[in-house]
Amino acid sequence: MKLTLTRRLCSAALFCTMAASAQAKINANNPFLHPSTLDYQAPAFDKIKDSDYLPALQEGMKRHLAQINDIANNSASATFENTLVALEKSGAMLTRVSRVFFSVAAANNNPTLQKIQEQIAPELAAHQDAIYLNDKLFQRIKTLHSKINSLHLDSESLRLLNYYFDDFSHAGANLSAKDKIKLKALNKENATLSASYVNKLLDGTKAAGLVVENKAELAGLSDGAIKAAAADAKGRKLTGKWLLPLQNTTQQPALQSLTNRATREKLFQASWSRSEKGDKNDTRKIITRLAKLRAEKAALLGFNSYAAWTLQDQMAKTPAAVTKLLKKLAPATTAHAKEEAADIQKVIDSEHKNFKLQPWDWELYAEKVRKARYNLDEKEVKPYFELNRVLKDGVFYAATQLYGITFKERHDLPVYQEDVKVYELFNEDGSSIGLFYADFFKRDNKGGGAWMDNMVGQSYLLGTKPVIYNVTNFTKPAKGQPALISWDDVSTMFHEFGHALHGFFADQQYPSLSGTNTARDFVEFPSQFNEHWASYPSVFKNFAKHYKTGKDMPDVLVKKLRDAAYFNQGYALTELLAAADLDMAWHSLPATAPEQDVDKFEVSALKNAGLYVKEVPPRYRSSYFMHIWGNGYSAGYYAYLWTEMLDDDAYTWFEENGGLTRKNGDRFRQMILSRGNTLDYAQMFRAFRGRDPIIEPMLKNRGLIK
Repeated sequence: MKLTLTRRLCSAALFCTMAASAQAKINANNPFLHPSTLDYQAPAFDKIKDSDYLPALQEGMKRHLAQINDIANNSASATFENTLVALEKSGAMLTRVSRVFFSVAAANNNPTLQKIQEQIAPELAAHQDAIYLNDKLFQRIKTLHSKINSLHLDSESLRLLNYYFDDFSHAGANLSAKDKIKLKALNKENATLSASYVNKLLDGTKAAGLVVENKAELAGLSDGAIKAAAADAKGRKLTGKWLLPLQNTTQQPALQSLTNRATREKLFQASWSRSEKGDKNDTRKIITRLAKLRAEKAALLGFNSYAAWTLQDQMAKTPAAVTKLLKKLAPATTAHAKEEAADIQKVIDSEHKNFKLQPWDWELYAEKVRKARYNLDEKEVKPYFELNRVLKDGVFYAATQLYGITFKERHDLPVYQEDVKVYELFNEDGSSIGLFYADFFKRDNKGGGAWMDNMVGQSYLLGTKPVIYNVTNFTKPAKGQPALISWDDVSTMFHEFGHALHGFFADQQYPSLSGTNTARDFVEFPSQFNEHWASYPSVFKNFAKHYKTGKDMPDVLVKKLRDAAYFNQGYALTELLAAADLDMAWHSLPATAPEQDVDKFEVSALKNAGLYVKEVPPRYRSSYFMHIWGNGYSAGYYAYLWTEMLDDDAYTWFEENGGLTRKNGDRFRQMILSRGNTLDYAQMFRAFRGRDPIIEPMLKNRGLIK
C-alpha cells in the first residue's frame, strides 16, 4: 500500500503556508475552487486539466493560511470548538486538490505533473511548518491540553486533543525560534529531494526495462506474455522488438519462466542497477543526503536517530522493539532460505548445468522445485484466476459474506484513465457507503507496486463519505485476451481491498482520526488480515473458476496450491526482512555520521543483521526503495512484519470462533475496521483478541514452526 502526501493533507490542519515561489494565477472556472457536484464529491476528471493543479494547490494553501491565522490570532480564549474543530474544518480546498493531484501523479503521471510535484513539494513542506511551528497556534492547543480533565470531552474529542498536542510537539513546536528556522530549512530540502527521487526512480525504472530484439531470447514465456511484451514495445515505438518493463521489486515476474539464462541475468541486472547507472536517474547522491538530513532533523528535535523520532507515535514505540522483532525472525528465516537454496542447487546439478545458483536463477528453479515437490505449475493455476472474476466473485464476495455490503458498478462517473472502473458500495440496509475506483494494469507512467488511498475522506463533521481507490501493476493482456493473474496477484487484490475496507468502514467525527489515518505499524493490519480470505475454502471456490469453461479448480489442483503455500517462505521472508533492516539501518544513523557509500553501507548493514544471503537480495535495494525515500515509510517498512504478527493472530481468533461468518465480520468491523485512530492501538487489539499479540501464529502461517 502507498501512503503519500495526500494522506497527511486529509488532516486539514497540517499544511499551510506559501513558499516564496511565484503564485500561479487561478482561473475562475478551476474545478477545484468548489466541491465537486458529482455523487460523494467524486473528482470531475472530465473537467480537470493538468494546468488546473498548480494554481489550485497554491490558492488552496493561501486560503488555508488565512484560516489558520484566524484561528491562531483569535482574541477569544481557546476552546475546543474555536481551535481544534476550526482546525479540522480548515483547508477544504487544499485537501480537495491535493488528494486528486497526488492520486493522479502516482497512477498516471506525465512530465507536466512531474514538474508540479517537484515545484510544490518544498511549498507544501513550508506550508506544514507554518502550522506546526506557529507558536500562537500551539499555545492555544497547549492551553487546552493543560486543562484536558476539566473539558468534559467525549472519547473521540479527547483523542483529538491528545493527537494535536502530540503531533505538534513531535513536529518541533517546542523548539526555540532559532531552531525552528533550522528545522524549516531541513524540511524544505528533504521535501525537494524526496520529490526529485520519486521522479528519478520513475524515469529510471522506465528506461531500464529490458528490450529484446530476438524472440528466441524470451523462451519459456507464455504466448500471452510474449504478446504483451510486443505490445509494450510497440507502445514505445520499438517496432519488431519486445519489452519487459520493470516492476518496483528486485525480482521480476518473468524470471520465473525465462529459460534463457543470459536473458534472466540481463533482466535481473536491469532491475538491480536501474538507479545506479551514473546517469541523470541515479538516486544514490539523493538518498545519502536524505539520510543525513533526517538524522540532523532528529538530533535537532532531541533524538539520537530519525528512527527513534519516527517510532515514538507508532505501536512499536522504539527502535529496540523493532530490532527485537527482526532478531526473532532472522535466524529461522535465513536458515530456511539456505535450505531452499541447497534444494535449488540440487535441481541445477541434476540438469548437469555447470553453474552456481545466482539471484536471477532463483525464481525459475524454485518453480521447478515446487513443480517437482508439489507437481504444481503456475501456468496450470493462472487460467482459474481471471481478474474480473477474482474481483467480483472473490474480493467483493468475501466482503459481502463478512460485512453484508454490496457493490454496483457505475458507468456514469468520469475516470482519470480509461482502464479504471468505479463501483458504489452499500450496507446491508441499503444505505450508501462510498465509491471504489479500481486501477489494475501497469503503465509506464504509473508508480510501481500497489496501493490504496482516499480521494475523499469520511467525516461526520464535514459531511463526507469515502471515495477510495486501489492501484496495482498487473500485466495488461493483449487486446481480446483474458486478464489472467497469479496467486500472488490475487493476494494483492485482497490486500489492497483490506485497506479500502478500513477506509470505507470509517465511523469518525473528525477527519484527522478517520479510517486509515493510523500509525504505519497498524495500518497494514486490516489489509494483511484481508488476504486470508483469498484462500478461505468457500471464497476460493467462488472465484477460482476456469476462464473458458467456468468450471471449479479441480480438488487435486487446489490441494497442490494449498500444500505449496509454505514453499519458498524462507526466501520470501528473508528478502522482506532484508529490506526492513536496510530501512532501519539508514534511519538509525546519528547526525554525526558522514554521508555513506550506498553499496558498501547496504552490504555492511545486511551482514551485521545476519541477513546477507548472496542468493537472496533484499526486496528493495536502497537506491530504488520508494517506500522509504518517497512514500513516507521511512523507519517504517518493518510495519509489514509487525502487522503480519497482528493479522495472523487476529485470523487465529476467527479460526477459533467459527471462521467466516457475519457475526465475526461485524465484530471485526466494529472493534477494528471502524475505529480509525480513536483508541490506543495496543488497547484496540487487546480488546478484540483478549490479549496482546503473539508471534507464533505468524511463524506458523509462514511454515517456520509447526
